Amino acid sequence: MTLNVSAIPLFKDNYAWLLRDGATGTTAVVDPADAGPVEAAIMAAGGRLDLILLTHHHADHVGGTDEIRARFGCPVVGAAADAHRLPKLDRAVKEGDTVAIGDAVGRVIETPGHTMGHIAFYYPDGHALFCGDTLFSLGCGRLLEGRPADMFASLQKFAALPSDTQVYCGHEYTEANARFAITVEPDNAALKMRMAEILALRAAGRSTIPSPLGEEMAANPFMRAPDAVALGRIRAAKDSF
Repeated sequence: MTLNVSAIPLFKDNYAWLLRDGATGTTAVVDPADAGPVEAAIMAAGGRLDLILLTHHHADHVGGTDEIRARFGCPVVGAAADAHRLPKLDRAVKEGDTVAIGDAVGRVIETPGHTMGHIAFYYPDGHALFCGDTLFSLGCGRLLEGRPADMFASLQKFAALPSDTQVYCGHEYTEANARFAITVEPDNAALKMRMAEILALRAAGRSTIPSPLGEEMAANPFMRAPDAVALGRIRAAKDSF
């Protein structure tokens, strides 16, 4: 089975993600924050949309949802815990629930920390993790609602996934994250190598996303934090960096 994923750049540094199951042609979009570019991407890909997936309630992830739903008549899936502050959900999901895109079956992972109702979607058939603002390449989301312990537990769930999982996060923050990460682990060889790749990609105007989970485990200081206390300390330093 093949789940094809393409980026839809939005605003200054956001990404929505367009997903298509190769076996059935079923199509979904993750976090359609801006209806215009999302609709254009859907039409360019054939004009079919069967499902909208939402990771969390922030406007820069959900702002175009209602317009896209009205245009394509497709259901919206989001966290049951956040149903009160998400666009109207057709299906409210929780930890361990599955969400099918054609033959590709994904698993819902509850990932509190950035927000308390945040979820991620993991599709093993596509080796794909759609993690919103929980995990970034070489970073993690600000703890706007959760505690370090919440984020640490959420990232540990990701750490248990296969290392070849591709991390599709919600923002192009990687260069800034790298410049901070190297201050945390200046002698980390994997981080030095990743930073050189990132600087070259960004200098060429190219995206750094997705990133392999194995590289995040080797180079991301938040994935490498040994406990919640250390993660909180690193996150506080990043907030003032």
